[in-house]
Amino acid sequence: MKRTKILYWTFTGLFSAFMISTAIPNIMISEDSITLFTSLGYPTYLIPFLGVAKILGSIAILIPGFNRIKEWAYAGLFFDLAGATYSVIYSEGFQMPILFMIVPFGLFVGSYLCQRKLSDGNTTL
Repeated sequence: MKRTKILYWTFTGLFSAFMISTAIPNIMISEDSITLFTSLGYPTYLIPFLGVAKILGSIAILIPGFNRIKEWAYAGLFFDLAGATYSVIYSEGFQMPILFMIVPFGLFVGSYLCQRKLSDGNTTL
């Protein structure tokens, strides 16, 4: 159990740091965010919304307890990662730099699996 907790906090801390680091430019509506969103064909009004959603999701998976809220947060963060990856591959074709997305997906899977293992039998909120 102790090993699982250490792995959980390691994966979750790194994954949350990644998501928050990508959310800050969105909240600030940086030029890079605008350029990326317009190149993918998305409206710019989604930029701050996604940034705030990533911050809230990251906070939700960091707070102990609240397992049902964590499930929703994990789902939202997964759809954000999957949607971003799909959008880039669809609009620009598969290129080697997209393989970097293996890192956040790996952190996500590690965090989620450890969280599930720790919460088995614990059905609080």
